[in-house]
Formats: sequence, C-alpha cells, structure tokens
Amino acid sequence: MRFLVSFKKVSIISFCMTLALVSFASETSAQRKRVVEEEKKSSSKEATAKDKSTRPTVQHPRSPKTSRPSLTNELIIRKRTQDSKSLVKKTASTKAKTRAVKRRAFAYRATTRAMMMQSIRSKLGIRYRLGTSGPRSYDCSGFVWKVFQQSGIPFTRTSARHFWRTFDKVYGDDRYEFGTLVFFNRLGHVGIVVDKKGFYHASSSRGVMYSKFSPYWRKRTVGFRRVPVYYSQADF
Repeated sequence: MRFLVSFKKVSIISFCMTLALVSFASETSAQRKRVVEEEKKSSSKEATAKDKSTRPTVQHPRSPKTSRPSLTNELIIRKRTQDSKSLVKKTASTKAKTRAVKRRAFAYRATTRAMMMQSIRSKLGIRYRLGTSGPRSYDCSGFVWKVFQQSGIPFTRTSARHFWRTFDKVYGDDRYEFGTLVFFNRLGHVGIVVDKKGFYHASSSRGVMYSKFSPYWRKRTVGFRRVPVYYSQADF
C-alpha cells in the first residue's frame, strides 16, 4: 500500500515536471523566434538607412517662369503678290544713284592727279603760240591735251570747241574738282580747274599760268566738261 502511494506521488511529480519542461521549452522557442524576428527587422532597417545615406540625391531643375504669353493664334504664311510689291516704298531715287555712279566715273586716282599737277608745274611760264602743243610753246587746247597725255589719259588733239562737244557735262561741286575743264569766250578758250578759287591755262598774253575765278573770268565762263575715266589707260 505504501508502495502504491509513493508510486503515485512519483508519477504525479514526474508529470508536473514534464509539463513544466514542455512549457519552458515552448516559451524558450517563442522567445528565440521573437529575438530572431527583431534582429531581422533591425538589420533590414539598418540596411535601408545605409542605402539612403549612400544614395546620391538628384535635384531636377525647375523650369523658369516666363511672363511671355504663349501663341494661341495660327500663323498664316502668304505668298508675295504684285499688290504686296506696290506697298514697298522707294528709299532712294534712280537719279541719285545715277549721279553717284557718274561722280565715281569722274574721279581720278591720286596718282593720276599727281601726274597732272607735275605736268602743269613743268609748263608754268612757257609762252603762248597758237596751234602749238609744246614743248617750247602752247596754245590753250594744246596745253590741256599735253597735260592729260602725260598723265596717262590720251585723246585726240583738237580745238577747245571740239573738247566741249566730246566730253561729259558736270554740275554742282563736280565743276570745281581738280582736272575739270572750264571753257570761256564762246568756247574759244579752255583751262584746267584746280578748285573753286582758280584754274590753269595758256594765256595769250602771259603764257601758261594760274588765274583766279575773278569777275572778269566768271562773266566769260561758258561751262564745264570732264574727261571720263574710260579715256584713261591707267584708270581703266
């Protein structure tokens, strides 16, 4: 009898210990699972934070705000017609262009002007003689012809009247440019203009000389002519 009681006690105690061990083991495994899960969570958080810290940040530029309004109307391209041409105003007249071209045609090169002046100065004081063209005497047309010939602008030796009919008319300030021909006494006399103040010519009384445009000569002036550049071999 005592043996049975003791056996029951032992079996009860062992059963209780078994339950205690089972509960302890289950609790321990649960704690381990929680620890493992927490470690995984913490590691994943650390990896995410590390990835964010190492990842470069990119800032996209904002488009600047403009006050210009966008086009809403449709653009229409039309072909040019005869009517549109008539709307264009002329900015310069044809006469002005023609004068500019003529003015350039009348202008002599600096080298040509220098040669003309050198030829004139070499003849100053040489006596006048009708029908001659140097080197010891000159009449008015012979003097003009010789100066231009020695300056590289050859033309036929004729009278002052023929020069008047052959060469180009000049107006305005062109009349007093160096090298222009001035005619006097009903086309019976011709000289070479220096400027507005005077001219060179072969005077019947004093030979080759310089004279001013005095009232005497202005009353006898018929007009002005210009030997064009295309007569010049050097300036062609």
